[in-house]
Amino acid sequence: MCIWIPAFAGMTSGCGEVPTPNNTIQPTIVSLNPCADAILSEIAAPGQLLAISHYSQRASSSSMPLDEAARYRSTGGTAEEVLALAPDIVVADPFIDPSTREALERAGVQVELLGMVATPQDSMAQVRQLAELTGNAGSGEALVTRIELAWDAAAFDGAPATALLWQQGGIVPGEGTLASAMLERAGFASHSAARGLGQGAYLPLEQVLADPPQVVLAAGEQRMLQHSALRELEGVRYERLDPSLLYCGGPTIPRALERLAEIRRSLLSPLPQAGEAGGGPQAQPAATNLTFGSPSLTAPAANGRGG
Repeated sequence: MCIWIPAFAGMTSGCGEVPTPNNTIQPTIVSLNPCADAILSEIAAPGQLLAISHYSQRASSSSMPLDEAARYRSTGGTAEEVLALAPDIVVADPFIDPSTREALERAGVQVELLGMVATPQDSMAQVRQLAELTGNAGSGEALVTRIELAWDAAAFDGAPATALLWQQGGIVPGEGTLASAMLERAGFASHSAARGLGQGAYLPLEQVLADPPQVVLAAGEQRMLQHSALRELEGVRYERLDPSLLYCGGPTIPRALERLAEIRRSLLSPLPQAGEAGGGPQAQPAATNLTFGSPSLTAPAANGRGG
């Protein structure tokens, strides 16, 4: 009887047979990066992804469907938890605790870092990076193709609508971010960028009411973002946007673009009357100068995402 004995670089056989490349063992992975979780869950082979980050099993911070996340173990990111799973590779973000990284590498675990992305092209490069790392080039290219098709499908040929992407804590995205790139692709012009607000700037409700955009995209559960006054603004459409569509790239890009394109198409139909869901009667918003630094109605809340 032939007994196969695993080795780090391949397989050796008690019968002296030389394995073919198809018999090569794929490395096992533990992900401590919630954005990598979403990509790896789609491209990794069955049994290859040993655990994901605990962020992906929380509705407030997950970029993947919770029922999908529930299929995997999760860790809190400690070296002890990870080493107990004996992975070949750990995928983390650049902010991994130096002592954790040192402990993993000292134990012979390869640590790969995955940072934030600013463009769809950056995101597709990350997908290919992880696909090469896991030995699943075909699955990686399938995901890249989905992103490319979604990007093509979301293109809007017409005058852009001014939109305020208002996130948890009352903050706005800056230029040079993936969120702003997707907004522009779907036919929106950034209301906050036109007013000189950069990444993470705080925008209070008073200023939104004084100088509203054509569309308010509320991506958060904070009370300020859901204030009834937003629905009373004339000529303004109010829409909710799932915050999980904005945390990461990868497989969330097609979902985010689909939702943004849906909202952009809705602007081609008449706006609802004041007090109804979506905004007030169609009209051009008055041009009102902002007065920065005015007190806010509510203090900004911390983002629920920890990574």
